[in-house]
Amino acid sequence: MTNAEMPVTAQTTEPPRTTTALGARTITSRDPRLDFFRGIAMFIILIAHVPGNAWGLWIPARFGFSDATEIFVFCSGMASAIAFGKVFRDQSWLMGAARVAFRCWQVYWAHIGLFFAIAVTMAALNASGLFERDYVGQLNLHPFFKSTETNLVGLMTLTYVPNYFDILPMYLVILAMMPVVVALANVHRGLAALFILTLWLLAQANVLAFPAEPWSDREWFFNPFGWQLIFFTGFAFMSGWLPAPPVDRRLVILAAVIVLTIVPFAWFRIIGEVPLIREWRSDYALLIAKTDFGFLRYVHFLSLAYLAWVAAGARGARLQPSGRPGIGPEIWRRVLAVIMKVGQQSLAVFITSMFLARLMGVALDLVSRDAVSMFAINAAGIAILAATAYGVGWFKAEPWRRKK
Repeated sequence: MTNAEMPVTAQTTEPPRTTTALGARTITSRDPRLDFFRGIAMFIILIAHVPGNAWGLWIPARFGFSDATEIFVFCSGMASAIAFGKVFRDQSWLMGAARVAFRCWQVYWAHIGLFFAIAVTMAALNASGLFERDYVGQLNLHPFFKSTETNLVGLMTLTYVPNYFDILPMYLVILAMMPVVVALANVHRGLAALFILTLWLLAQANVLAFPAEPWSDREWFFNPFGWQLIFFTGFAFMSGWLPAPPVDRRLVILAAVIVLTIVPFAWFRIIGEVPLIREWRSDYALLIAKTDFGFLRYVHFLSLAYLAWVAAGARGARLQPSGRPGIGPEIWRRVLAVIMKVGQQSLAVFITSMFLARLMGVALDLVSRDAVSMFAINAAGIAILAATAYGVGWFKAEPWRRKK
């Protein structure tokens, strides 16, 4: 996973809420800002994963420590509070845990299916003899094909997790932690917070991690014990365990200062020209480490999230087009509808984007990587993601059940 930007947290104007079994007041409907920012992130994720994509040099996360992984995981935590929180609250902890287990099952097979779809496609491209590039090697999949029997077992047991395929296993493990966190919060929210922080600290100390391949000591690139901190931050905001931060000019200034201060420490052009910054990044690598979710990534992300939340307005009011007639508001209304639809179908869109990104890379290999080609291929990819979201939404609506 690479480069993205920030979503939003809880709202300033509260929708209808009910008291949960956790003693918190939980949102019972979707937050439009969640869908909007998650939709934006899905487009950014696609752009960031296309090999040799010049657009990837200008996505917002190139200028900060946090990236697309943060928005994906944070928004997943928020969405999980909506999707699973109601089951935990209205039925029972056991039924909530069963619902989470079913989702883990879906994510597991989505991961397996994505791996085979990409691996087979890359192998077919290599076997065709039409390309000079080694597409299997580009994803470091030669070990899988050379020792398929061993690595197939590793793939199915999640002990073989190539870097390109590491986000869904991390997400699956974090989902599996949710019933434990909810059970602790049923006793006291402080216990849940202690559990979350302890796991994160153990990840920072390299105590907790999963092996990524049988033949080396490499660990999962995304350590779920570190990344669960951002997931449960989103979960806590949307569940009402954490209060919405105040809209305060001083906080806005502080968040903006943090974001701007980090730019020279994250932008590759400045890093390449300033030795002191390179030395700082080396000396304090733990604070910005992606694998274990370093502390400064958390600080950067929360600062961006706060600015986005304030900018969006109460219940996302500033995202909505004005009521005035005209071409501008109408275009924005349609664009907004597409973005939010993509955000609503994020798992299907994410899987599509990971597969599509490899094909877009192949397409760029076939044509010159000039501005026109870049625009055409990226625009086509974005359109395919939008079509995927609408298609999945159509199937989920089960139109065949409607009366003719």
